[in-house]
Amino acid sequence: MADKTTDDKEREDHNEVDSITHVSGMFKNWFIDYASYVILERAVPAMEDGLKPVQRRILHSMWELEDGRYNKVANLIGNTMKYHPHGDASIGDALVAMGQKDLLIDCQGNWGNTLTGDSAAAPRYIEARLSKFGQEVSFNPKTTNWGLSYDGRNKEPISLPVKFPLVLAQGVEGIAVGLACKILPHNFNELIDASIQILKGKKAAIYPDFITGGVADFSDYKDGLRGGKIKVRARVKELNAKTLIISEIPFGTTTGTLIDSILAANDKGKIKVKKVEDNTSENVEILVHLQPGISPDKTIDALYAFTNCEMSISPNACIIEGDKPRFIGVSEILRKSTLQTLELLRRELEIEQKELEEKWHFASLEKVFIKEEMYIDFKKYANRETLNVYLYDRFKSFRKKLIREITDEDLHRLTQIPMIRITRFDSIKAEDFMKELEEKIAIVKHHLANLTDYAVEYFKNLKKKYGVGKERKTETKQLETIIATEVVMANQKLYMDRAEGFIGTGLKKDEFITDCSDIDDIIAFTKEGKMKVFKVSEKTFVGKDIIHVAIFKKNDERTTYNMIYRDGPKGITFMKRFNVSGVTRDKEYDLTKGTAGSNVFWFTVNPNAESEKVIVHLRQVAGLRKLEIAVDFSEMEVKARGAVGNIVTKYTVNKVSLKEKGISTLDGEDYWFDEKTHRLSKEEKGTYLGKFGGEDKIMAITANGYYKLYTYDLLNHFDDDLVMIEKYYPNQTLTCIYYDGVSKSYFTKRFDPEMTTTKTLIITEDENSRIELITTQVNPIVEVKFAKEKGADLPEEVLKMVNFTPVMNMKAKGKKLSSYKVKEINLKEPEEIKAARKFLSNPNDEKTGLSPMELHRRAMEKLNKGSAKDFFDGDGQITFEF
Repeated sequence: MADKTTDDKEREDHNEVDSITHVSGMFKNWFIDYASYVILERAVPAMEDGLKPVQRRILHSMWELEDGRYNKVANLIGNTMKYHPHGDASIGDALVAMGQKDLLIDCQGNWGNTLTGDSAAAPRYIEARLSKFGQEVSFNPKTTNWGLSYDGRNKEPISLPVKFPLVLAQGVEGIAVGLACKILPHNFNELIDASIQILKGKKAAIYPDFITGGVADFSDYKDGLRGGKIKVRARVKELNAKTLIISEIPFGTTTGTLIDSILAANDKGKIKVKKVEDNTSENVEILVHLQPGISPDKTIDALYAFTNCEMSISPNACIIEGDKPRFIGVSEILRKSTLQTLELLRRELEIEQKELEEKWHFASLEKVFIKEEMYIDFKKYANRETLNVYLYDRFKSFRKKLIREITDEDLHRLTQIPMIRITRFDSIKAEDFMKELEEKIAIVKHHLANLTDYAVEYFKNLKKKYGVGKERKTETKQLETIIATEVVMANQKLYMDRAEGFIGTGLKKDEFITDCSDIDDIIAFTKEGKMKVFKVSEKTFVGKDIIHVAIFKKNDERTTYNMIYRDGPKGITFMKRFNVSGVTRDKEYDLTKGTAGSNVFWFTVNPNAESEKVIVHLRQVAGLRKLEIAVDFSEMEVKARGAVGNIVTKYTVNKVSLKEKGISTLDGEDYWFDEKTHRLSKEEKGTYLGKFGGEDKIMAITANGYYKLYTYDLLNHFDDDLVMIEKYYPNQTLTCIYYDGVSKSYFTKRFDPEMTTTKTLIITEDENSRIELITTQVNPIVEVKFAKEKGADLPEEVLKMVNFTPVMNMKAKGKKLSSYKVKEINLKEPEEIKAARKFLSNPNDEKTGLSPMELHRRAMEKLNKGSAKDFFDGDGQITFEF
């Protein structure tokens, strides 16, 4: 062999360099392969069956071992390992998670507790089997697509033929490489109802339902897509004035993490709690004991603001479809799942039809074969080929009656019929059997021709068989936003160095101002007419000669500041009234004209825009006769804080003194009750209750008969079963009809409500007792309908309640409404309310959504321009006197 030349060696070296793969390229390819594997094979569920690979393999393994009895979880894990290559820990965790969802797996033993976060017992101690529902909707070997396991030794399903929106019922969460998936669980029965709606060609909206219960706001759910958000709250109620009870917790938390968050908030001073008791067993029961003097309503809102009693959940619906991840909404997932169920049902019916037709075909062949005694001449034919020729010829005249052509396999089966079966052949039974098959085939064909109706019935049967006990647990409700600064407990003390101009929580040797929280904003005013709003801190410089410091309330348009100041050292003296609503934090504002040397003579803070009268004392100068000027702030309009104000005097002012304290220049504030959030509102949402100020109260009565007066604090919480909420008037009389659970009859009474802020029971104490009707109408008229008595209809009664029952004590049992069985009770709308509606029909003239009491009051004002007195004639009808 000739020696290589220098050129040949250089060419080989160059080719070797070209074949080198750089590390960066290797990393890129490997990373993409790994990311794809994790997304497709581990973290994200498939659209076809809603399962991750590990879940699918667990269910297939359980189906393999299914014999109606429980299997040790350790055995199930071991059997699944021949399909799943990622070890026993991942299989065990996935199996426990599926079992805790109480849908596909029937569990026995200690499987942990989703409420407390307690883990399941070891796999060798707990057992499981497929649930009846799981067996019915998830398995059918005839419609399953099969593939080889990771080692090629076994067959496993590529996807299970699931005939139910499983991924939406169970929910799923997975984190892959560069991709995450979070589909929240939905209600079993609601998914079935929505699937039926889709089959009927209608749109269906679905919202999550959590096993932990709670209250959720789905207004920003966005169909479960990325960017959506759900607000979930624990169910917190006031047990008594000193104790709160948490009976349901938000999804994604446990009682342990919830209590830890409460204790952490208490340690930071956000809330004030004496102790927390966890009595959770089968149901959640957490008792929160409050410190003396702490408001339960404010604490409930503080729990929502600062603890895990309120959680925000961000869904991110993602599924694998066509070996690619797709981000689609839950409505589209449900639609695809429903159509897939329809297709699977079609395939099952077609398979069933084919099997029935094959049975009918062979039964027909068998009947002809035996009746025509074709088996007698078998000995004449030495081999199968000649025998088949003979049989084909004998069946020639019967072919038109058959479903399909005869095959060699059919003939072979006929030749294998035992002689004992031939001798005992009963043609009548054979005919009956074939008729039965024909009926079944007809039914299957009918189902195929009406596939949608068949699918609807399929879903209805699922709901009937398995829907009991799967009612919605999470209440859907519009939740109000809790403003943290309004509910936080005072956990700091604020001090002021007035002379040097410092304010902060660290100046403990100086003047105490007020209790505050570490998230509050502070507003301060100085003698020079400067104003500043800043965050609570240990020490902040505001300016020398501070005249007022307070906690700042944003958007407060009621608090009014009255001020008299001099512009500069020798300038004109002005007066002004202003509000401070929105400001920029840490910015210094000039309340004067901004001239250096300005001085504030008078400054007051008025929570309800009070307007005092003051005397301005002038310095004695030649020619000045009047040394005192009377100033009445009520004569001046409230303007912006940057306004200069009105001129008081051009002369030098010595001092300003108070002549007379002012009264509020504002009316009471308008309040509404928002039925969606069950809270008071100032934003014209819900039922208008009236104007409130001073010691006014709100009267609330629940369906189970509890009466209580509330203040008009926006932080108040009301019971969910309210039957009445109105402004409280001391002299009004209530009329009540209630069902007594003890005697199982109706009672009525009229009473004057007492001035009490304690929950008071006004009907009999029985779990079945309930208020049927309660009204503040002055002369209520009630229509009572009765059930049939011995087959005969009883006449209706119309009762004027003023004449029917006297006014009695609020806690009295009352008078029995009737000795007959009451069927229906209706309150007739009186003429004065009809008149009120007529006179208030112009939407531009009056607020809508008024309570009956407020409706009547406004109508009276409008009819009589506020100057009339209403009274009753002998028949109890309202007339008007001018």
